[in-house]
Amino acid sequence: MDSRKVVHRRKPDIHASDKNQRSQEVNVKSLDLSKVIHLLEDPLTANLKERHLFVLKKLLKRSQIGFLLKELSGIGKILNICAEKVTDHPEYVPILCEALQICRLPFLKEKVSDEQNYTQDVIEFLSNLGCLMRMSDAEVRQHVVQCVRSFYSCVAPKQLLEGMAGFIKPKPRTFHSDNRFSRLSLRLQPTSPGYRLQLLERSDLAQTLVLSMAALENQPAIKLQLLQTLQILSSSSDMNCALILNARGAEMICLHMNEPDHSGQVLFYSSEILWNLLEKGSKEATAQLSSIECVISLKEAFIHQLISGFRHSDLQLRNDLLVITTLITENLNSLINESLFAKQLVALVTFPELKSQNPLVRNLKLTYNNEDFQMKKLLLNLLVIMSKDSAALQLYKEERVTPALLTLVSPPASSSERHSASRQWSPVQQEELQLQALATLSTIAPLMLDDYITCQGNSCLLLLLDWCVAQDPFFGQSHSSGGRGSKKPQMRHCIRVLRSVTSSGEDLVNEDLCDQGVINQLLGILMQMEASPDEEDEVTLEIKSDIQLILSALCESDMHRKELFGSEGVEMAVHFLRKGCNNFYNGLGHNKLILSTVDCVRSCIVGCYTTEDYFLAKGGASLVLDLLRSSPRCVHCIVLATLLELCENPNTVSHILSWRDVGGQTAPRLLLQLWRDEEEELKVSRTRHGGITDPQRPILSHYHQEDTQLSYPATTPSAAVLELSENLRSKIYLIFCKLGFQGLPGLSGKDYVTLSIIRRYLDFKVSEVWEEISRELSLEGVRPITPDEEALSTVHKVSKDTASRVVAEQNSILEQLEKDDIDKEELVYTEIKSRWKQQELTAKSWDSYVSRTSNHEILKEVKAQREKYTESSRPKPKHEDAAVLHKKHFIGQVMSVERTGASGPAGVKLRLARAPIKAAGQEEV
Repeated sequence: MDSRKVVHRRKPDIHASDKNQRSQEVNVKSLDLSKVIHLLEDPLTANLKERHLFVLKKLLKRSQIGFLLKELSGIGKILNICAEKVTDHPEYVPILCEALQICRLPFLKEKVSDEQNYTQDVIEFLSNLGCLMRMSDAEVRQHVVQCVRSFYSCVAPKQLLEGMAGFIKPKPRTFHSDNRFSRLSLRLQPTSPGYRLQLLERSDLAQTLVLSMAALENQPAIKLQLLQTLQILSSSSDMNCALILNARGAEMICLHMNEPDHSGQVLFYSSEILWNLLEKGSKEATAQLSSIECVISLKEAFIHQLISGFRHSDLQLRNDLLVITTLITENLNSLINESLFAKQLVALVTFPELKSQNPLVRNLKLTYNNEDFQMKKLLLNLLVIMSKDSAALQLYKEERVTPALLTLVSPPASSSERHSASRQWSPVQQEELQLQALATLSTIAPLMLDDYITCQGNSCLLLLLDWCVAQDPFFGQSHSSGGRGSKKPQMRHCIRVLRSVTSSGEDLVNEDLCDQGVINQLLGILMQMEASPDEEDEVTLEIKSDIQLILSALCESDMHRKELFGSEGVEMAVHFLRKGCNNFYNGLGHNKLILSTVDCVRSCIVGCYTTEDYFLAKGGASLVLDLLRSSPRCVHCIVLATLLELCENPNTVSHILSWRDVGGQTAPRLLLQLWRDEEEELKVSRTRHGGITDPQRPILSHYHQEDTQLSYPATTPSAAVLELSENLRSKIYLIFCKLGFQGLPGLSGKDYVTLSIIRRYLDFKVSEVWEEISRELSLEGVRPITPDEEALSTVHKVSKDTASRVVAEQNSILEQLEKDDIDKEELVYTEIKSRWKQQELTAKSWDSYVSRTSNHEILKEVKAQREKYTESSRPKPKHEDAAVLHKKHFIGQVMSVERTGASGPAGVKLRLARAPIKAAGQEEV
């Protein structure tokens, strides 16, 4: 009985527990979000606060593992309703904080397709999440910021699943329990962290967070957390940066970054955000930061860090602000000059090289550490960017920027001088600053030539160039191109400065350089580098090409300097021309060197008969033609231009006509082939043999035919005029005008067809220009007066007749060419026929010989027949006495003896004479 009672007591307990469990599951399942929203919004139940809190807590308890994707729309509405009720009922604040705490967890999905189906709900939910920042409660704001920041925390999906499974793990299964809800919970899967981040970029969350910054002036802690969150958002994607900029976030952050801050982190995070915005949304961010207010805010922050900063982090922050200023200065509309920030920065550039009375640098002390070194390099880079503004050049003059740069570029001091001086840059830093100053000077010096001349910039650079060439040991530590322990980087940048200065065309600067003997100095350096056993690299080739460009700029318009260039310069040019174009496309810079060499020939040699004759005597014209034959098409224009100018010398023509390439091709034939290649590139209509197909458009290209319906302004050259400078045909025509059109060697029939077009190129071009004028008048609806109209008609008719004559001439050439081909063919056939006839006779003779030698009877017949022929061919005597033959005897007489120099009888050459001797009694007979 006791056991039965125990059984009876257990059975009701089991059923009671099962009933309570099922009722709880039913209550949880029956908690519908639509009913919760109705409970919160219904006027009849809107004031039932206790019931609201009870239901909301139950809802949050059910969602402790995360919100379902399909419920996010309802959850967002509930959060908005609670946010509205917080003003009158602060009891809703814990509900919001707990909900925001759950939002940190990944959203849950029941099916794989939920991520795609509920995308818009997630975007709206994230946007509503940012709207909670409008609440004045600090705790809610803090939870919102922390929630957004948690989206970017790296949580492994495996850890999320384990935590979720541990939370929803059901009780031990009994035979009476219903586990459908537990099985449903186990089927839930978290969304990937990247899913939520991608949809965050499509929401307005980042933009809303930026707008909420203005309401956080009295909550510095939350403001700092918001800046940290914005820093994460701006560094994660370009889309977030665009959203922040849409809310004018760059301007807002810049204006509020100097507010009082006990933590010292506001300025740091503000600068990080601004840097990210400038990198990923440069144009819009630069436009927002270019206002006078933002520039002044940046100036105040930078000067505060410059004067008060002493920690390593403070110095880094100072340099970051300088980088931001540099990026803003690239915008030409920035007001850095109007804010007087530029004046203070320029004064800082000259420190400590020059003493200044500027209050900013008067009591400034540098520690010469790496951060100060980086600041110095940034300031030098800022000079280059600011030089685009003409107003900054006046600041450079006032603050003596040029003398400071020339001080930096001077050759390094000796070790004894360095130890005796006060604390200064280390040798490695000094070398880096020297190279940076040279790079800056190459940009600024052409813009400030007056200061450059006043400070004797040419002398400073030539002294540095002498130091670079000197053989004294130098243990450079720079990582620039050229390698450690080499002066090649300094020479490279020094030559760059000289090139930029000479290319400005200032006579005073160029004359001063020539007076100091720079032409011979540069030629010596160039040939010294060429004689060096070191392998050519990119830096070496750049130095060589820059030297040639400097020589071209100096000698181009001055005959005396071309004479100074002289034979040494001609030898240099010939040496580089002999290298050819084999390495044109190797990527090291040989292509630039070839172009600079040709330009050096054109500027330094052509125009002075002395150097021209020496150049021709060294085979210069042949080398130019070799270069024209082997170079790619992009070089042909400058090579032909140089050859054309060289043809002004009357001695050049003979050198051109006598030139032959390795295949025996002549210069006229090479030029004609270039003409055909050019017309093929321009898609000029030609026959198979290169003749004219359309007499009305004999030289018009396909591209110009497409522009026939265009009208050009009076200040713009037309297509027919531009064509003269854009392709090679005009240059080839002018060269043939120098060579002549008759008696050219090595031409084929096809070449003569092309030559007939070239001879009339000028007539065709003039007619093309008139045709273009007539077409534009027609397009503009202008009718010329009768005399002009008749003149245009006459020009058109003359051009057509000229083209027809050229076509007739080409046909005549082709006919003669065809006739010559036929004659050659007949001659070949005649030779073949003669060869076959000879072979037949040889075979017949051989057969006869074989038959005679193998058959004696045939041999006897042949002999008898030969004797018969011999007898019949002899003339018969008129008298019988004449039939008697008188034998004549001869005796030789030595007339002369010559020695040939050979040994033996062969060395004697005799000359004999003979006379007949009559026999005795012959006379009587």
